[in-house]
Amino acid sequence: VQLQACGGGLVQAGESLTLSCAASGGTFSDYAISWFRQDSGKEREFVGGIRRSWGRAYYKDSVEGRFTISRDNAKNTVYLQMNSLKSEDTAIYYCAAGRPALSAIRDTGMYYYWGQGTLVTVSS
Repeated sequence: VQLQACGGGLVQAGESLTLSCAASGGTFSDYAISWFRQDSGKEREFVGGIRRSWGRAYYKDSVEGRFTISRDNAKNTVYLQMNSLKSEDTAIYYCAAGRPALSAIRDTGMYYYWGQGTLVTVSS
């Protein structure tokens, strides 16, 4: 499976941005898709993920209520809608595909495939 993340950019604090993760080369609906982010000098962290079947999404506490993940299996695409962006949301955002147990959805090691990352910069 190949993942292509896009949609990053420079925005002001409080503004919104939507990232897309398009998949090819596999059966998209077989995989949970999660978003991770990594800021300079920091470890990659889980932002949110959406399960493969019924589509329930899970989020990092600090983005809950501001970010929304959705998936369109017909388009092989997952979206990360980010509202009320804050300067601390600045990072490179990666999408990843895997089949983690719910308890391991935040574990980077549980994902088989990764997109190349897209940079989100939020200026205050």
